[in-house]
Amino acid sequence: MSGRLYVVGVGPGDPELMTLKAARVLGAASVVAFFAKAGRRGHARTIADSHLAPGVEELRFDYPFTTEVSLADPRYLAEMGDFYGACAERLSARLDRGGDVALLCEGDPFFYGSAMYLYDRLTGRHPIEVVPGVTGMSGCWARAGAPMTHGDDVLSVLPGTLDEDVLVERLLGCDAAVIMKVGSNLAKIGRALDRAGLVARAVYVERGAMAGERILPFAALEGPAAPYFSLVLVPGRRGSR
Repeated sequence: MSGRLYVVGVGPGDPELMTLKAARVLGAASVVAFFAKAGRRGHARTIADSHLAPGVEELRFDYPFTTEVSLADPRYLAEMGDFYGACAERLSARLDRGGDVALLCEGDPFFYGSAMYLYDRLTGRHPIEVVPGVTGMSGCWARAGAPMTHGDDVLSVLPGTLDEDVLVERLLGCDAAVIMKVGSNLAKIGRALDRAGLVARAVYVERGAMAGERILPFAALEGPAAPYFSLVLVPGRRGSR
């Protein structure tokens, strides 16, 4: 009989920003699976550390690459697809042996999470339960003290990989925004914010809710690029209240 797969959102970085259910599932897990960059421990695994039982069995999935290959490169979809397929088969084989497995995911599993790709491949083959988590963006706006939406405000979540003109159009069409996937797109994002007249409202958050957290007005930011764990907040709440 197949074991159950728990896809567990472990929050944005602070181990205390995890749901009671996530902590309970992780505490009872005999097997934990997680993604990591080669040579690194893995961010989700680090967050979960204090909640796991001693001697837990670990299934580690090392990404073939992270930011080294562009999304536009044909290799990206092909090689990442093969990677997720292999991870799903490895996880399926472990579930077939019986016993439950907890698959860790930073933030929330269904919000830009790698765990979604295994969920897609395994749903219908094994019992699966998803445990939602605090998203990285909500952790960041809480740490920044930046109330984002009020009343009928429209919030847009935008990847920084979008074309600059598209970013400008989307920024002009919403009341509040979160720009993710900043990295090497920082300069382009800065130009888009400037064209939309939003630089003064924008807040840059780096490693929000983690060690080494950095929060400052976007206008005060210097440098051509940003690290992986960074995003830009454009608070709304411009109307009467």
